[in-house]
Amino acid sequence: MEKQKSAKKGEKSGNPMRRIKIEKITLNIGAGNDQTKLDKGVKLIKNITHMNPVKTVTNKRIPTWGLRPGLPIGCKLTLRGESATKLLARLLEAKDKTLRRSNFDNNGNVCFGLNEYIDIPDVKYDPEIGIIGLQVCVTLERSGFCIKRKKIRSEIGAKHKIKKEESINFMTESFKIKLEE
Repeated sequence: MEKQKSAKKGEKSGNPMRRIKIEKITLNIGAGNDQTKLDKGVKLIKNITHMNPVKTVTNKRIPTWGLRPGLPIGCKLTLRGESATKLLARLLEAKDKTLRRSNFDNNGNVCFGLNEYIDIPDVKYDPEIGIIGLQVCVTLERSGFCIKRKKIRSEIGAKHKIKKEESINFMTESFKIKLEE
């Protein structure tokens, strides 16, 4: 009985394996089959992050949408580490540090969209790009999540997975966000 109480105290007092951190941030712009919008999206992500994004291509043929295999339809960029944390703070400033409960999923991910990139601090309007938006996806993890990426995979235990409320608490404490329904 005493061991169970001390184990629960250990989780609250700073067990390093229970600490949540940002694994990655993915910026995404979908353009469909409009190549001029895709070029503007590539330039926008490069202006925001000073890194070159990767173009995403279709795998299937969808004639009604005018898509064929190998056609570039969007661009994305993944950031990790300290640069991801700094960029996330800027992106949340563009949203006035306000997120909805529906932006959080049950697996420790946070996704939100920005309608206009000019809301991001230190990003100036570029007439060549115009006004376009982007989608931001934040993946949270704990230490030990690397077992799902190993060659011999294991499942992450139910107690170690990040729940919706835990990710909301992490974002509230780390980035001082306001939650609206």
